[in-house]
Amino acid sequence: MTTPVPLDELDRGLMEALMIDGRAPFSKIAEVLEVSDQTVVRRYRRLRTSGMLRVIGLPLGNRVGLFESWLRVQCAPDAALAVAEALARRPDISWVKLGSGGTEINCLTKARTREDRDGLLLDKLPRTRRVTGVSAHTILRVYYGGPTGWCGLDVLRPGQIAALGQAPARPPVVHGQGQERYALDEAEHALLAVLAQDGRAGYPELARASGLSESTARRRIDRLRELRALYFDLELVPSALGYEAEATLLLTAAPARLAEAGAALAGHPEVPFAAAVTGTANLMAAVVCRDTDALYTYMTERIGAVPGIQHVEVIPTLRNLKRAGMLVEGGRLVDPPPAP
Repeated sequence: MTTPVPLDELDRGLMEALMIDGRAPFSKIAEVLEVSDQTVVRRYRRLRTSGMLRVIGLPLGNRVGLFESWLRVQCAPDAALAVAEALARRPDISWVKLGSGGTEINCLTKARTREDRDGLLLDKLPRTRRVTGVSAHTILRVYYGGPTGWCGLDVLRPGQIAALGQAPARPPVVHGQGQERYALDEAEHALLAVLAQDGRAGYPELARASGLSESTARRRIDRLRELRALYFDLELVPSALGYEAEATLLLTAAPARLAEAGAALAGHPEVPFAAAVTGTANLMAAVVCRDTDALYTYMTERIGAVPGIQHVEVIPTLRNLKRAGMLVEGGRLVDPPPAP
């Protein structure tokens, strides 16, 4: 395990600023944090090089027509890690977690076509040696996650947050409601491929990858953000901030209270992602707490007060292998291998 890089208040302030706007100019962040531009650049490079954080640009799945599913893959105990590592190398899988005593893999797929999704679910996984079961749950509605981020950082003052362009409130985000799908063209797919590796990539690099001019690449990105087809996220490893207990919750809510329960989960600072899904459980939430005692308190006091919840299954996370497209190795975020 790599020794964590010690973080001070300035590091945390920089992380929070990037969580608000991952492409905010360093000069603007420096002004908000009341330090020099050079200090911000130096801190960012140190944190990124050490694998503590990564700014990435991602499409909103429902908005651009991606086929998103959450998978539970059951494996023989001696095969789960190898299968999880193989899944983490796939470019169409953005999250991979090992849980449930080391025999279950949870992952989130984002396929460009229905055929790609079905090929994974109906052909590749069932034929994988030592996989004993697969269940797929379609993401129906995201209540929280994506462009709203995770509020595990509370360093900046309200005025500083406002200066970066976001109010300090934490409103839930409902993706896919009342929005038409946006069809990405090949140039935009090329832009997104670069931004998925480095959300702060410069316009010369983006122009070379997409075949567009720098000014056109800038306009395309601005347009995609305005259309809510693209957002910039700060990905980090929660344990680096002292959050050691992660789990996936599968919750069953009465259908008439599903939206209410989802909105309630979206208001919990412990929840970086909450969605309605298909299956016997109709809600899924990722939970991050400081330790198992805090997780217990969250379950008994916060989940217990959510309206309409009838059943809860807790899947502790034993290991994260991939987070938002970034591999996790030794507690560090690293680039995935190039797609074949």
